[in-house]
Amino acid sequence: MQFQLTEEHVMIQKAARDFAVNECLPGVIERDEHQKFPKEQVMQLADLGFMGMMVDPKYGGAGMDSVSYVLAMEEISKIDASTSVCMSVNNSLVCYGLEAFGTEEQKQKYLTPLAQGKKDGELYIGAFLLSEPEAGSDATSQKTMAEDKGDHYLVNGTKNWITNGSSASVYLVIAQTDPAKGSRGINCLIVEKNSPGVVVAAKENKLGIRGSDTHSIMFTDVKVPKENRIGADGFGFTFAMKTLAGGRIGIASQALGIASGAYELALKYSKQRKAFGKEIAQHQAIQFKLADMATRIEAARLLCLKAAWEKDNGLSYDLSSSMAKVYASETAMWVTVEAVQIHGGYGFVKEYHVERLMRDAKITQIYEGTSEVQRIVISRSILK
Repeated sequence: MQFQLTEEHVMIQKAARDFAVNECLPGVIERDEHQKFPKEQVMQLADLGFMGMMVDPKYGGAGMDSVSYVLAMEEISKIDASTSVCMSVNNSLVCYGLEAFGTEEQKQKYLTPLAQGKKDGELYIGAFLLSEPEAGSDATSQKTMAEDKGDHYLVNGTKNWITNGSSASVYLVIAQTDPAKGSRGINCLIVEKNSPGVVVAAKENKLGIRGSDTHSIMFTDVKVPKENRIGADGFGFTFAMKTLAGGRIGIASQALGIASGAYELALKYSKQRKAFGKEIAQHQAIQFKLADMATRIEAARLLCLKAAWEKDNGLSYDLSSSMAKVYASETAMWVTVEAVQIHGGYGFVKEYHVERLMRDAKITQIYEGTSEVQRIVISRSILK
């Protein structure tokens, strides 16, 4: 068992850290305040090869492993979770799904530019459309319909809470084709955003990750060619579940980064702020908070890396990714609240960053499978 990072891993970690500090930190508070999509930062991530980190180089990807992805996600999320979630969705849900289950034609047409993050010099990223007004945790209750018309599908319905909703060029849409078959009647279709009948609704005004663009997407008689279906007829639900298992590694890593960022700020502040004649870091009440924060973060990091290692080695990672996701996200929420507490009144002020990290942390307990859903996955695994 090896706990030391390789030289390549250290280089990737440093590149991600330098990018976060030099390119994401400037303006991060303003982007959060004004809900501004970090297009410039995402374009720079594309230049670094971070928008298709694990994709085979023959499809325009960087050919890195999942451990590298965890390291990069943590570093970027320490500073700007709105940027990191754009990276996570494109890597974990869109690129992975296409590379693992798409046809060669789909990979050439869509995966290659998605892995590069650009097409003809313009931003080119994807979005994963699963959630609906009545289908979030219960992903089998799809109301969006993909009616089989022979050589094409006709898609009608609404999808909610879509990250990269207005910025994506390509949507992976989970839709019901045969309600009588239940989950076995669901398909995943590749839909181009500029297709007639696709409407992007207003941006959601969110508590956290306010820079990422979250929208509802509406489909009215959208014609999708049969060659844009991923996998065999009825494979859509399985596709979604397999893809989300990897996505949980990305969100767990995001949560880990949010927690790490808040901890580092709290640690630094505790050595500067004085109370009762000495640095607050010298008070046992603060020392115990910092000790618990560091311990929980390290445990979350090991869970994330274990899930990534299992994925890289072709092992089953459903259980480990759920464990990493539930623990890292709850660690992020707890650590950020404690970081605000350590900062006292300053923690309530935007310029100290920790209040934003606290707001960003909450969503990691909800999207790509709530903490409750993760516990269902975990309990089913240990009780079988």
